[in-house]
Amino acid sequence: MSKPAASDVLVIGGGLAGIVTALECLRAGRSVTLVDRDTPEHFGGLALWAFGGMALVGTPQQAKAKIPDHPERALRDWLRFGEVDRRDRWSLAWAKYYVEHSRTEVHDWLVGEGVKFLPAVNWVERGRFGDGNSVPRYHVVWGTARELARRMIEAMRSADPGGKLTVLHRHRVTALEHTGGRVSGALAVDEADDNEKRLEAETVVLATGGLNGSHEQVRANWPRHRPRPARMLNGAHPFADGRLHHHVVDEFGGRIVNAGEMWNYAAGFAHPFPHFDGHGLSTIPCKSALWLDHRGQRIGPEPLVTGFDTHWLCRRVAEQEKPWTWHLLNRRIALKEFAISGAEHNHSIRDKRFGSFLKELLLGNKRLYEQMARESEDFLLDETLGGLAVRMNQLTRSQDIDPGALEATVDAFDANFSKGHALHNDDQIRRILHARQWGPDKLRTCKPAPLNKKGAGPFIAIRMQLITRKSLGGLRTDLESRVLDASGQPIRGLYCVGEAAGFGGGGCNGKRSLEGTFLPGCILTARAAARSINGGG
Repeated sequence: MSKPAASDVLVIGGGLAGIVTALECLRAGRSVTLVDRDTPEHFGGLALWAFGGMALVGTPQQAKAKIPDHPERALRDWLRFGEVDRRDRWSLAWAKYYVEHSRTEVHDWLVGEGVKFLPAVNWVERGRFGDGNSVPRYHVVWGTARELARRMIEAMRSADPGGKLTVLHRHRVTALEHTGGRVSGALAVDEADDNEKRLEAETVVLATGGLNGSHEQVRANWPRHRPRPARMLNGAHPFADGRLHHHVVDEFGGRIVNAGEMWNYAAGFAHPFPHFDGHGLSTIPCKSALWLDHRGQRIGPEPLVTGFDTHWLCRRVAEQEKPWTWHLLNRRIALKEFAISGAEHNHSIRDKRFGSFLKELLLGNKRLYEQMARESEDFLLDETLGGLAVRMNQLTRSQDIDPGALEATVDAFDANFSKGHALHNDDQIRRILHARQWGPDKLRTCKPAPLNKKGAGPFIAIRMQLITRKSLGGLRTDLESRVLDASGQPIRGLYCVGEAAGFGGGGCNGKRSLEGTFLPGCILTARAAARSINGGG
């Protein structure tokens, strides 16, 4: 074992929460060692891949759009939609802290760091019965979360003019150490040479991500009373495996709460060029697509439509007989509505090319449509529904799709338009019309029309699977991001931030997120930890 490396603060995890913690500690004059399992080019964790949406309350963008939002309203929405346990003291406290401070501690702070937001505020997670976001709150970072991560990394390095920062890439922490009843460092393995290092520090901060990068953990924590598909894709970070969570429980008496609550997505498909085993891409499902079961029949009686309740969509998909569903649409819909969440496939926003972004918004994203038609085996096209049915069966190696039944499904939906708009009587159409009342959503949502509309082809079928993403549960923490033991007392010298802490308290989102609460949750918990470490808590 090499000579121990000592610093004031040891941050374990190189995602957004870890980087912000290191940044704020460096600015306070602390020496910091940051340990990251990944390679230098992947420094930034899941934020490098994420789209960059943030649920923020009371922002200038909302004021300009005349959106009447305030913390009290946001908290009502949050607690109702998340079904947050009112006995869960610290999760409730973090929910309240979030809505009261997301404007100043996230939005304003990021603007001061040079981060910009798109002017439009999107309206997501409205709730199936209006019980979600009562107003639009979803703000998008210009440049996606990749720009956010890179700016935070740059700021962190700029905050170290005197060599107080050490970043150890490709190092895996295997255990935490304690001295005199206080966490005092960690053991880490250098994966380049398999040598073990002892890292000493006055304070240790866990920023290791959640549990959902491990399908073993996903299956182990899946609530027994909820259906679970036989097969799922992985949209989480593969290093977010929960090992240090359990180490803290076993060795220091910490508590993992809400481990069975997860923020997964219902419409993923296999990455054409996977970065790791089981890697999936999460689509933003097209509101105008028909969501079908494995037989090609519309899932109902309440149709599945995105933008209202992601948690419910996941449960409905998990209930299906086979672990895949189908989205049935046409080229007209795909050009306007088809999107993949994340930085990788949103080039115009990621690369901050406003002209290209505006062109795609107004004329359709032909580039993404053609790319997926070329690269993804799950993205099927045909000029006829009969031909499409053949392709769908070939992909699944089955005879599940009866061409006549598929055509009957489309005919039944298209019949809504046979007598003019006055006789629409379909809940999916009602939801689409409601979504189109808000300007930013109207730009991304087609006017309702028959699927078998002349000139709108070819038909498209996309095979979808449930894809894991974020853990809503984590280690119990207080409002200073200190890890608490089973009796509710802080474990001396140990902090936890970001997804590892359930984005605050162990699970401040409850069962559902208002969407976009994750990146801000990383920043809020990290800044709270740094304040406490630096003596301002």
